[in-house]
Amino acid sequence: MADDIVWHDHKVVRSQRAENKNQKPCLLWFTGLSGSGKSTIANALDVALHKRGYHTFLLDGDNVRHGLCSDLGFSDKDRVENIRRIGEVSKLFADAGLIVLSAFISPFNSDRRLVRKLFPAGEFIEVYMDTPLATCEERDPKGLYKKARAGEISHFTGIDSPYETPAHPEISLDTSNSSVDDCVESLINYLLERKLIVG
Repeated sequence: MADDIVWHDHKVVRSQRAENKNQKPCLLWFTGLSGSGKSTIANALDVALHKRGYHTFLLDGDNVRHGLCSDLGFSDKDRVENIRRIGEVSKLFADAGLIVLSAFISPFNSDRRLVRKLFPAGEFIEVYMDTPLATCEERDPKGLYKKARAGEISHFTGIDSPYETPAHPEISLDTSNSSVDDCVESLINYLLERKLIVG
């Protein structure tokens, strides 16, 4: 970073922005294999919170790669940079007082820890989509597992690139045995218990 770049403090702070919205800012970070239900559950939660009058923003892996991260591939180095950018963008949305939902495979524990460190204690909520690989591969909504097994895609998480399971996620969900509604209810209850939303 250049020496002549100086941080400028804002007059309106995140707590004031959140107070106007009757909520507390936080980041729900959905992580898991392709096909585990990250986007489905994040979208359903986004709808549920919106219907309750909360202010949210959803960041989805594929969508972000169409714009902000369109210059990145899927090497380990590019995956690290992808998550770094998303972490910083998520922090900006949280600073605006929003409840942020980010749905990314984010396979490396070290990357998720870096994002967690951007947030005050209790505001980073790791949601591990603990759906078995067999179920994800059976679903294969984008046909990516089939291509990976055929050698048409390399560095595919869960096949020839590792996924590091979260050691202590705030929430674990398995969409092989829990419905979308059940998952959303679990997440809403967590937010209520932590007083991040008020009902």
